[in-house]
Amino acid sequence: MTQYLLSVHHVAGEEMPSAPEDIQPIFEAVDRFNQKAMDAGVWVFAGGLMPIESARTVDNTGGERVVTDGPFAESKEWLGGFWIFELPDLDTALEWAAEGSKACAGKVEVRPFQEAPA
Repeated sequence: MTQYLLSVHHVAGEEMPSAPEDIQPIFEAVDRFNQKAMDAGVWVFAGGLMPIESARTVDNTGGERVVTDGPFAESKEWLGGFWIFELPDLDTALEWAAEGSKACAGKVEVRPFQEAPA
């Protein structure tokens, strides 16, 4: 079995619900999706991330560590949350991603993890 990262992306300019009565149904749908993944035995880990404004980037590739506010790349899209599932194949991962996309009302990218060296 392979582990897959299903990452939720947000896009600048696409309105996200913020009022409690608008966001609560999304939270509930994601909770149901999470429980379904746990019950199916594919759940490894998941997490939602704080807004992009809370991001910091650390560059310690030169002579000294540099910490800057914001994400690594200037982009109109950012990672909002993720799931890690253990699944038999890409087709199955795409099915879970489609369901997760509907639950969280956002686009979901699917990427397999690299195999561990023997």
